[in-house]
Amino acid sequence: MNYFITGASGFIGLNLLQRLTKRPGTFYLLVRNDDSQIKILNAAKQLGFPTDHLVFVQGDLTQPKLGIATQWIDQLSNSVTHFFHLAAVYSFEADSDTIDNVNIDGTRHALQLAEKLGAGCFHHVSSIAVAGQYRGWFHEDMFEQAHPEGHSYLTSKLASEALVREQSALPWKIYRPGVVIGDSKTGAAMRIDGPYYFFKLIQKMRDSLPQWMPMLGLEGGRLNLVPVDFVTDAMDHISHQPDLNGQCFHLTDPEPFRAGEIVNIFARAGHAPRMAMRIDLRLLELLPETLRKELGNQPLLKRLGQSLCQEFGIPPAVAAFFTTPTLFDCRNTQRALEGTNISCPRLDDYAPAIWDYWERNLDPDLHLARSLNARLKGKTVMITGASSGIGKAVALKLAKAGGQMLLVARNAERLQETVREVEELGGNAAAYYCDIADLEAVDVMMQLVGQQFGKVDVLINNAGHSIRRPVINSLNRFHDYERLMQINYFGALRLINGCLPGMIASNGGHIINISSISVLTNPPRFAAYAASKSALESFTRCAAPELIDYNIHMTTIHMPLVDTPMLEPVETYRSVSTLSPEEAAEMVAKAVIDRPKRVATRLGMFGALVHGLFPKLGELIMNTYFHMYPDKLDQKYRPDLPEAEAAHENQQQIQREIQALSSFIRDIHL
Repeated sequence: MNYFITGASGFIGLNLLQRLTKRPGTFYLLVRNDDSQIKILNAAKQLGFPTDHLVFVQGDLTQPKLGIATQWIDQLSNSVTHFFHLAAVYSFEADSDTIDNVNIDGTRHALQLAEKLGAGCFHHVSSIAVAGQYRGWFHEDMFEQAHPEGHSYLTSKLASEALVREQSALPWKIYRPGVVIGDSKTGAAMRIDGPYYFFKLIQKMRDSLPQWMPMLGLEGGRLNLVPVDFVTDAMDHISHQPDLNGQCFHLTDPEPFRAGEIVNIFARAGHAPRMAMRIDLRLLELLPETLRKELGNQPLLKRLGQSLCQEFGIPPAVAAFFTTPTLFDCRNTQRALEGTNISCPRLDDYAPAIWDYWERNLDPDLHLARSLNARLKGKTVMITGASSGIGKAVALKLAKAGGQMLLVARNAERLQETVREVEELGGNAAAYYCDIADLEAVDVMMQLVGQQFGKVDVLINNAGHSIRRPVINSLNRFHDYERLMQINYFGALRLINGCLPGMIASNGGHIINISSISVLTNPPRFAAYAASKSALESFTRCAAPELIDYNIHMTTIHMPLVDTPMLEPVETYRSVSTLSPEEAAEMVAKAVIDRPKRVATRLGMFGALVHGLFPKLGELIMNTYFHMYPDKLDQKYRPDLPEAEAAHENQQQIQREIQALSSFIRDIHL
């Protein structure tokens, strides 16, 4: 038998080729260029199928008879048993002309060639997308009832299938796969689409919240996901049954999960919190249709929806299928597969393999385009507080990224040491000696920066100061509040104002403010410090919506306790779990790459949730925390002992309580 295959270099095509090559015959593969040929040969090594019977035929889907040379037509005439047409544009993000040229014209040209060759059977890979938003059960023998609307991809799949049904002079079979995802055994996949678009959202939830936290979410329609190994196993078997010609086969899951269930299945696979309660979006159908359409056309709601889709990388057309009302009957396919061991596995059984492969191989954060070098090469990066601690660690972390580092600090000697270490790593650094609390000095520095480098592309507001003191002990120390506001808020704000004109003029920039976990958890003794950091965060939240039109991103990092000189005066913190400056720098580097609105630890987010939902409970917890970390030792534990012995006993008890608390929160600290 001879096979002619279009789209053999695609995801389904490669997996189908792996199965077909177990049969005797020669396989003629349409390729557009050498890249497609190399891709197939590399996949053959990975998937383990032979290449000695593969013959590559140069051609083009957009050309009549696929643009192949006349000698190929003469050579293959009346010798092709099976003609598989898989080539198509599957993307919702491609433009309509490209989709029509490939999907519709490509099918027409494939039919022309197959008929010219006198092929035994034309196998057309369509999609369940032809059903559009059909309400109810869509059977395998249904076609005229399909009315896909809203996107050229959907209409192109219907039009190409119509060509096969209405114009083919050859016997044909049509296959309508569901949403094809990775292999059920290995998780291997080639592209990000379908449910993969929601993986980044699940990952962000996992990184922000503990796994056990119940979430509120949405419920949608039943999404038909199928692994590629099931799809290609079924196609391989059905295609070689001649008595099944002229039929359509739904390669679908007979018992699909609903959208909210699918999100929970992958959340479980990714160790993320799951939705304990899901609001069914079908409740919107209770509204009159005219009202639903009017709400959907509201500029504010449309812009909000587009912004959310853009934030999480979800094409709007894909998000619309979250509420699909269509169910797909596949009894014709099940009858064709009777007597074989081919069946669609349950999603919850193989979801861990799908998630694991995505996170290791397909996660966009792994790609070069999202690296530090891509973000910072040729950019000017200002880091304040760069002479020690977090600031110095960040400077060293970003040193090799190809940006021009502007390092700011008060201590000239230590700052020069940071500059030297950055340059030893191959980076470019300039030192600026400035006390951020001196607003006039900040203005002078920004003028100098403008003269020397033009503008700042990335500002990392790290310099700051902390005071740990109960409010009752600060009644006569109002200067403590003024000092913290001066450096933590006014100084940082002065730098932002100095950088914004250049960022606006260049239509781009990124401002990263190093805040504190105390803003989320409201710990006692840090009222002055948390207030100054909260002021900067409030400014950031209000300014960000205004600046997004200029492509300026603003990120707040709620940094947990970091082992820096700032902690040294507090003896009780020596028993508490802290981050190293290098670990803190990793958080900043990730913020540079991802440009999120917020970076926070799970403990910080949990604290914010408790204070937000149960403020009295949060207050009681912090009161207990307040008494576990006394400023001075007293005799409350053993008043019967002499003062020195009581102090020692108290110290031991306090250390035991602190260690117990640290042990309890260690797993959710990060």
